[in-house]
Amino acid sequence: MKGVQFLIDEKGIKTGVLIDLKKNGKLWEEFFDLALARERQAEPRESLQAVKEQLKKAKRQSHG
Repeated sequence: MKGVQFLIDEKGIKTGVLIDLKKNGKLWEEFFDLALARERQAEPRESLQAVKEQLKKAKRQSHG
């Protein structure tokens, strides 16, 4: 793939990658988003209803 180069150690093992962001900026964004989502996968989740209630409460407190 043009604009992507692998870094290889002395044993011939791929250890990194260089991405030309001018050619493959979107590729990097997608990779980063996926990595971030996987990192956050174990974080606790809240329901939409709970978030709405928190926002309502915060709004009441800021106007109170």
